Amino acid sequence: MGNCLGSSARVDATLSSHTLPASETLRIPSKTSNSSAPSTLTLPSYSGKSSSFDSIPTPRSEFEILSSPHVKSFPFSELRNATRNFRPDSLLGEGGFGYVFKGWIDEQTLTPSKPGSGMVIAVKKLKPEGFQGHKEWLTEVNYLGQLHHPNLVKLIGYCSEGDNRLLVYEFMPKGSLENHLFRRGAQPLPWATRMRVAIGAARGLAFLHDAEEQVIYRDFKASNILLDSEFNAKLSDFGLAKAGPTGDRTHVSTQVMGTHGYAAPEYIATGRLSAKSDVYSFGVVMLELLSGRRAVDKGKVGVEQNLVDWAKPYLGDKRKLFRIMDTKLEGQYPQKGAFTAANLAMQCLNPDPKVRPRMTDVLAALEDLPSPKSLKHSPSEYQASPDPARHSLKQNRSPLSMTPCASPLPTQLKSPRVR
Repeated sequence: MGNCLGSSARVDATLSSHTLPASETLRIPSKTSNSSAPSTLTLPSYSGKSSSFDSIPTPRSEFEILSSPHVKSFPFSELRNATRNFRPDSLLGEGGFGYVFKGWIDEQTLTPSKPGSGMVIAVKKLKPEGFQGHKEWLTEVNYLGQLHHPNLVKLIGYCSEGDNRLLVYEFMPKGSLENHLFRRGAQPLPWATRMRVAIGAARGLAFLHDAEEQVIYRDFKASNILLDSEFNAKLSDFGLAKAGPTGDRTHVSTQVMGTHGYAAPEYIATGRLSAKSDVYSFGVVMLELLSGRRAVDKGKVGVEQNLVDWAKPYLGDKRKLFRIMDTKLEGQYPQKGAFTAANLAMQCLNPDPKVRPRMTDVLAALEDLPSPKSLKHSPSEYQASPDPARHSLKQNRSPLSMTPCASPLPTQLKSPRVR
């Protein structure tokens, strides 16, 4: 990825919640021009499973986007009241986008309510950062105003009043996957929960990819996967989402945007974006779930700085897989299931995008993994890592720190942005 940050790249002084401290958000102009978005967005129910959607034309103008009947246009005064005037004790987190505040509104009228009563919301208040920030804000209103699925975060409304740009989401009490995997002092996620999160995230991506007018998420990473009270995963932050190719086209050519360590190599090199780019990013997150390591960790030396490069040699070997497994699991994972998940990650990370599986196939493979109930009755299936290796891995564990998320989360901190 060294070619992506050449002399043409400039570093913005602002901070972005799109990134991790060990990774950087790409904002590198490509030689290709942006392709135009299709005029319609018709979304079928994914596999007939508890997904809801509306078939509505994709708005072409800002006026049409903001006139959507599916999200509320909030007056700034209402959001100020809902968050108690954006008081510091209502602050959930801060990033380059701005600030996220906790608030309360009435479930029926969506008007401000007293703290502790009504529906809890997360209000993202953007910092003014010019055209690009407004464009991503508008893109998020556009897509989340039309897309409805149990594994996508719900956008309740927005505010566009004067220079103020705000987004109002459902509140996700468990925060981001990133915080659970990497935050210092976080309770380790058990194997069953990690696979539950992977399945939920895969359902969200499959829904986007299988839409009649395909949507490419383009920024799939741990910080954009939010968790509800039961650890159901929901995709958030659609500011970089892009309409997929139409007709017999295999990709769209666009400006390279995403996050170091997660972005597919062919997309970084050529600007050619396809659904298989999201599949690659999913493979990276699968490795994070398996290993408990970040996609990019500048605190490590050599090949270990890049999770994909470090883990790949072990993914296809049952006898060596334990070397990359998260020591916080303490060996409590099914050997067979872990090897299946590792092989799936390896397929998603294939350098050739044509060979990578579709997200529907990835989802089917994950859903075929043994359920937690069956695992309880077969303790011999759990793989316990040999003590010397476990000791060695613990010594080389990646540094854990609080990190930001560009979404409605209980905890967020600043991180650097690269444009």
